[in-house]
Amino acid sequence: MPGFQDLLHRRITIKSSKQRRLVLALSLIIGILSGLAAVLLKNTVHHATDFIMHGFDFTEGNYLYLIFPLIGIGLTVLFSLYIVKDNISHGVARILYAISRRNGKIDAHNMYSSMIGSTFTIGFGGSMGLEAPIVLTGSALGSYLGRRFHLDHKTINILIGAGATGALAGIFKAPIAAVVFSLEVLMLDLTMITLIPLLISSATAATIAFFFMGPRVMFSFELIDPFYLKHLPWYILLGVFTGLISLYFTRATLSIESGMGKLKHRWQKWLIGAIPLGIMIYVFPALYGEGYQFMYDLVDQKVTGLVNETLFNGFDSIWYLILFLGLIMVFKVVAMALTGGSGGVGGIFAPSLFVGSIGGVFFSKLINQLWPFADVPEKNMALVGMAGVMAGVMQAPLTGVFLIAESTGGYELFTPLIFTAVISYLTVMLFEQHGIYTKRLAERGELMTHDKDRNVLQMMKVDRLIETNFRKVDLSATMREFTKEVAKSQRNVFPVVDKDNNFYGVIFINDIRNIIFNTELWDATMVRDLMFMPDTFVDPDESMESVAAKFQETDHYNLPVIKDGKYLGFVSRAQVFSTYRKLLREFSDE
Repeated sequence: MPGFQDLLHRRITIKSSKQRRLVLALSLIIGILSGLAAVLLKNTVHHATDFIMHGFDFTEGNYLYLIFPLIGIGLTVLFSLYIVKDNISHGVARILYAISRRNGKIDAHNMYSSMIGSTFTIGFGGSMGLEAPIVLTGSALGSYLGRRFHLDHKTINILIGAGATGALAGIFKAPIAAVVFSLEVLMLDLTMITLIPLLISSATAATIAFFFMGPRVMFSFELIDPFYLKHLPWYILLGVFTGLISLYFTRATLSIESGMGKLKHRWQKWLIGAIPLGIMIYVFPALYGEGYQFMYDLVDQKVTGLVNETLFNGFDSIWYLILFLGLIMVFKVVAMALTGGSGGVGGIFAPSLFVGSIGGVFFSKLINQLWPFADVPEKNMALVGMAGVMAGVMQAPLTGVFLIAESTGGYELFTPLIFTAVISYLTVMLFEQHGIYTKRLAERGELMTHDKDRNVLQMMKVDRLIETNFRKVDLSATMREFTKEVAKSQRNVFPVVDKDNNFYGVIFINDIRNIIFNTELWDATMVRDLMFMPDTFVDPDESMESVAAKFQETDHYNLPVIKDGKYLGFVSRAQVFSTYRKLLREFSDE
């Protein structure tokens, strides 16, 4: 026996070693593919926008602004309805749902469908970002490869994270921020088994993006003004301000999308969302598409394209500029939510950075006007404001900090970034316990968190734990007939049902032990006189968190599973605990 155990252990170790090498190889492949996908999507949308907007002057009115978003979102709706035949929006939320509820399965069409949909949407002016679609693309690649190689659920989740990390690193050229995103938002475990594949994919994708697109890949700023300690109080106040902006961002987005979701017809959503979007873009051209060019100009203290100058004949006053910046902050969120709610495909990364940059400039200009002695640096405030809003909206402060730090080519602003991001996060947490990606999943009980207990329980399904080896007893049976079932049973619990399998109660042997051996009562006593109705039932569609709570509250060892009054079996405490421990070992395997 000792020799057999050693051989078995050796085989398990060899198998585990081979799988780890396979995961590392797949992470490299995923990094290459997700990096190429990021380059392809960015260039496709860039050239599509240039082609569509050829000859346009962003500072002047053009009635095509009213039509382009309608066309782009319409094409996206047609594509998702008749070609993909699936909903391809809300990329990060779909990834979280796949991790939580689908054992890591992401539909294969997501490897390309969200890229095509976002090209239509954003190329024609939809006010969203490309990051969520490309993250979904990378995650779908990881899910597909993991399932093709028949890997387990935990390993597929790691490859999903590798895909998301590679895609984000490729589009931002920020490998550390991309890794942190997968740990903070996708909620992967911080273990070496998880971290190494993320790092491989991230570095590979960033290298691919750098090779094809140069140093200014997507999101890059040159830091000029240093950080001075005397400005720290203003960065702290900026954290509170961006936290409140993030709260508005989250609640307004969810409210508008929820209202749009109540509309029954897809074409009704399209018209009601795209027409107001076109009007807003006509008035404020800065709302067109992702808005990165406007963001670059704003950080460099240029305000070209802020408003339609045919409607507003210039605004020489600084207070007019501050007013328009405030309006842009408000309407950017509305434009983004209308884009997504009407059927467009995109993400909130770019809008949150856009709103954060405007929030930083708005805040710094306001402070400098009210207290000229403050001399707050506007460019730094714009950059730190991006991290503040991202931290608050996604409830991912480290992602915001490292993204801006890497995008500025160093860590000169690291201290104010940390202060602003953390304070923004804490401000939002006073009002919202979940970020914009996770709020709806949490409300439906479909969110996977860092709590391993809850993770494991969410993976367990009631219908897979139902035990049916309990001898059923007919409601009309006598005690004599019941004792025959007792002799055949290995369990001490007996469900009482009628001929149609309707559940009426249970009999516990321990409850009738004092009379079961009295043969004089066998014919005179009916089963219905011995049974009792349990105080707790389990529905086969119920979550295991709820079932675990029932076991804890009642101290029962077996709970009957009932569906529409019909008896299905029992769920036992021992079986639940055994399955729980098995899954927990899989999660905790280092």
